[in-house]
Amino acid sequence: MITNEQFKNEVQLIIANAVREDVGEGDYSSLACIPSNATGKAKLLVKDNGVIAGVNFAKQVFHYVDPNLQVETLINDGSKVKFGDIAFYVEGSKQSILKAERIVLNAMQRMSAIATKTNSYVEILKGTDTKILDTRKTTPGFRALEKWAVAIGGGANHRFALYDMIMLKDNHIDFAGGITNAISTTKAYLKTNQLDLQIVVEARDLDEIEEILENKGVYRILIDNFNYTDTQKAIELIGDKCLTESSGGIDEVTLRHYAECGVNFISSGALTHSVTNMDLSLKAV
Repeated sequence: MITNEQFKNEVQLIIANAVREDVGEGDYSSLACIPSNATGKAKLLVKDNGVIAGVNFAKQVFHYVDPNLQVETLINDGSKVKFGDIAFYVEGSKQSILKAERIVLNAMQRMSAIATKTNSYVEILKGTDTKILDTRKTTPGFRALEKWAVAIGGGANHRFALYDMIMLKDNHIDFAGGITNAISTTKAYLKTNQLDLQIVVEARDLDEIEEILENKGVYRILIDNFNYTDTQKAIELIGDKCLTESSGGIDEVTLRHYAECGVNFISSGALTHSVTNMDLSLKAV
């Protein structure tokens, strides 16, 4: 999986690119009407209900824009919030606060929405041994923050990208000439290139699950688009030979049912691609 250092680098790249994109040659609105030595204070106002996420990211943005900005945290990432709550105060150069404002809000609004949705799935799964996973269905250039938000909401991160796990899905299998060939050539590739990566293989039916099980060394089987009955049959076939993951249009209504089939993980693209931003504002005080 991705290392902590790699993840930190991804976050720094997001911040640097966001400032480049939003500020460019300068925040001329602030430069035009606010003295360079003017100082002030602003608050992050919550105008919605849910789980807050991105407070620590906001601190990193403020520090990147101006290391002299001071943040007083009142509510930490992962906390439940309601309309009217104040997550933090930021104090220092007015120009710097305004330069960072939109970047902080854009990130926190989306991260909080993802954390809130993830947390709702985690609550549904309470009492089972199933964990909710995110996917690579993320906003280009924003993945690190969206996966961070899933973790803040209580979910687990799937692979970060194409380089930190082997995942043989339907197209890989078909292009490779079948399941057995895909797995055997993958193992040979990993050995030749001295790569230590987990292998996940997607199954489209029970016959494919049996074929996967004939090949040793698979870390997890992705039971994709199965109904409840076939999922239970798949779990019985797999037993303790490897871990299991269900996916394919699973939502709040069906989530618990799939968990009760006994799968170890359920992956959901909806955690990151189907959320409505939390309403947040940065207001001068």
